Amino acid sequence: MEKYLYKGKNEEETLNQALEELKLERNEVFYKVSEEKSGLLKTKKKVVEIVKVKDVADLGKKILEEIINNMGIESQIETKTRDNLISYNIYSNNNSMLIGKKGRILNSIQIYLKQAIFKKINIKTNIVIDIENYKSKQLYYLIKDVKKIAREVTLSKVPVKLDPMNSYERREIHNALSKFDYIKTESEGEEPNRYIVIKYKDKNEK
Repeated sequence: MEKYLYKGKNEEETLNQALEELKLERNEVFYKVSEEKSGLLKTKKKVVEIVKVKDVADLGKKILEEIINNMGIESQIETKTRDNLISYNIYSNNNSMLIGKKGRILNSIQIYLKQAIFKKINIKTNIVIDIENYKSKQLYYLIKDVKKIAREVTLSKVPVKLDPMNSYERREIHNALSKFDYIKTESEGEEPNRYIVIKYKDKNEK
């Protein structure tokens, strides 16, 4: 997989130049910015490393196929990319083995895939793996319960701390509760135990 390297004085200008030359939008790439000093005067330059989301998606699918094949499971993998997010939905002849108790095996596969890709490209990516929409259904019920909690917080004005969850689930909950007039959400704690606190928001508070 090809990685593109661009250098310039300004991060934003360098990134925009790279995207223009590659004929890509920002949501079609993953990138990393670092700093480099060069010359006698130690002039600082911004170094922008870029990979295409599509290329990462293809790489991830190959790694995922290898993992599942090694488990002795037959599968088909559907890949989707949207807004710097790569989603894999797996259809197999043994979903329960891939999902595991409370989704633990599925989560382990997702963590391993992210680490394997990072090891190859050294750039952070956004990846979600699902098994025949198992996570989507779980997320639906999670958001349903969280909305109920938000309505209770609106009445009681007492903040509620949710259980730790991954970044994808937190993002979906932040988005779902952003439509509540008297509710605000904040992520607290450190990974992998980062969680959301649902708080009452006064009508005059931005």
